[in-house]
Amino acid sequence: MTSTDRRAALRAGAGLVAGGVFVAACSGRGEPDRAEPSRPAPARPLTVVPTPRAFPREPAQIAAGPRTRPQLALTFHGAGDPGIARSVLGEVERAGARVTVLAVGSWLDEFPGMARRVLDGGHDLGNHTQRHLGINDMSEAEARAEIGACAARIKRLTGGVGNWFRPSRAARASPLVVRLAREAGYPHVLSYDVDSLDFTSPGADQVARTVLGEARAGSVVSLHFGYRDTVAALPVVLEELGRRGLRAVTTTELLS
Repeated sequence: MTSTDRRAALRAGAGLVAGGVFVAACSGRGEPDRAEPSRPAPARPLTVVPTPRAFPREPAQIAAGPRTRPQLALTFHGAGDPGIARSVLGEVERAGARVTVLAVGSWLDEFPGMARRVLDGGHDLGNHTQRHLGINDMSEAEARAEIGACAARIKRLTGGVGNWFRPSRAARASPLVVRLAREAGYPHVLSYDVDSLDFTSPGADQVARTVLGEARAGSVVSLHFGYRDTVAALPVVLEELGRRGLRAVTTTELLS
């Protein structure tokens, strides 16, 4: 089934409810890692390494951007099958969207090429700790090591520590973790105001229902690499966001 046919099948069982498109369940297929297909050329060349930027008007933890502009940020926890990750990036790039990827350091150790793949697509790259453990429950030394180890991986691969930090296994960081992230070079902790719950594998239709039912201008949406439901839901999600006049941009652009 082509991507056009898949979108048509998703829409076929859908209705418009409260302005949102609901898609029918569908099982997408990730690309096998051993045979990476060709992909569209990057929208822009990589000219700078990712560097955290301070937004003085924003709090230490950011859950959403301005509600006055017609844009929002789709953010992805970076882990799992790299073939599915490439499928996600391919879908958003075909729609002309840009996203934010918060990468787990151990994932980058296993698949180092993903760091440049993210940046070459024009997306934000950030730190989601080294091992994706419950960072808010760690001692100061353990939490510092988790943040610093992932930052070191990103810097080794790209030349910078990444644009953002997001705590692992928590929507919000503890005051200690906020301080440690700042000391590691991240002025802000990136939270979110929409949780897609795609990591529970609820089906493509439910992923889309959740995102489209809650997202609005300024939203920061939490999604994940590694789940085929997410890949299957993305084309219709992006199409419906566009119909509403909402553009998916990087978190840096959302706050700029």
